[in-house]
Amino acid sequence: MKQKDPFKINELDKNASELGIGGYLAQEVDESSYRKRMNRRKEVQLKRLEERTKEKGLIIVFLGNGKGKTTAALGMALRTLGHGEAVAIIQFIKGGWEPGEAKALKIYGKNLSWHALGEGFTWETQNRVRDKELVLNAWEQSLIYLQSETHKLVILDEINVAIKLGYLPLEDVIDGLAKKPPMTHVVLTGRGAPQKLLDHADLVTEMKLVRHPFKEQGVKAQKGIEF
Repeated sequence: MKQKDPFKINELDKNASELGIGGYLAQEVDESSYRKRMNRRKEVQLKRLEERTKEKGLIIVFLGNGKGKTTAALGMALRTLGHGEAVAIIQFIKGGWEPGEAKALKIYGKNLSWHALGEGFTWETQNRVRDKELVLNAWEQSLIYLQSETHKLVILDEINVAIKLGYLPLEDVIDGLAKKPPMTHVVLTGRGAPQKLLDHADLVTEMKLVRHPFKEQGVKAQKGIEF
């Protein structure tokens, strides 16, 4: 395979940025000039795509204090299932109730493996020894999927929280991720992901809290929004 030129890729990225995304953000006043800019942008974009041909199983981390980490992960699960691939979801900490997503995704049958192996928030369980035991059990289940090629996507929901609380050693997680098949994608969610884990990730997205109805308006968790 021909070695890609990183300088060429950087130049194409720079050109794309300079040309912009169009709309009324573009500086052209007349439509003829605007079409020329967008045609040039399309040409650059096609070249950018041609230069990026590599495929690999990604390590993806969703973190932050904002809502949407698990939701983003489950969106990827839905995409993967839609392509006929199998998905495994292992929920750390969570497990005291069956969320709407679990009910909805049951229609995918054997292509979806869902394990909710926690018993709830720490203030509900009030038992660190039991919490740690459940987390370690969830991690053992996770390793089964991480070390096989049966599932295209493995979601480790709230595993970042389990690491943060001291229930699961970070080094064990990093070692486990290193054992995954080359084309398996893994998503890790939860607040407080350590920097060393982020350093191993291919894609990191942080959900930023701007406004929340529970804190600011006293609105309780509602079906279809929180669960």
